[in-house]
Amino acid sequence: MLHVQNLRAFYGPTPVLHGVSFAIQPGETVALLGRNGAGRSTTAKALMGLVHCQGSILWRGQQLVGQPPFAIAQQGIAYVAEARDIFPRLSVHHNLLLGQKGSGPWTFDAVYALFPHLQARQHTPGGVLSGGEQQMLALARALMGNPQLLVIDEPTEGLAPQVVAQVATVLRLLKTQGVAVLLVEQKQALALEVADRVLVMGRGQVVWDGAPENLRADTALCAEWLGL
Repeated sequence: MLHVQNLRAFYGPTPVLHGVSFAIQPGETVALLGRNGAGRSTTAKALMGLVHCQGSILWRGQQLVGQPPFAIAQQGIAYVAEARDIFPRLSVHHNLLLGQKGSGPWTFDAVYALFPHLQARQHTPGGVLSGGEQQMLALARALMGNPQLLVIDEPTEGLAPQVVAQVATVLRLLKTQGVAVLLVEQKQALALEVADRVLVMGRGQVVWDGAPENLRADTALCAEWLGL
């Protein structure tokens, strides 16, 4: 479904990704792990056309490199940024309305059932919400587009344990519904629990690709690239 080949990305003239290659199959949850500065968030942004890049990103046979973010989003890929990027002056309901696209299982009723706190605050401006509620809103708005691939960057950063548990519940639910997920996550226990496959990044490249149980067993690899 998604095939990335020899992807290079730049901030100005400075290269950040140095030939990243990987694939994601339909319905697969892939965790992207690595130390800070390894290139994980840049990889997510490159998929969405948010940084200048070279190489190939094939999505269902269509080349994404060179396309603007709105065109990529219209093809069934949703992105939840680390900064969440909600509209602070718009209500919860209107934030969700802006994410609505196409037909599918994710309707207002469905996201409000999944995130009852959002339903209770549907008329509240997004900027007034707590950090956890804003993360829920960002996830819910992405789901309203009924994506086939959800790219999520650090969804549990700075959140309370009960909110982290809710994020994990959402990720498991997406897996049962056949939505593919690329998860950039610092909490490695969570990532390894929900992922079907793990990519480890280091120095702007994918240095390992395999099953979560194999990564857990490779203590030398974890020590070298993850600091564990």
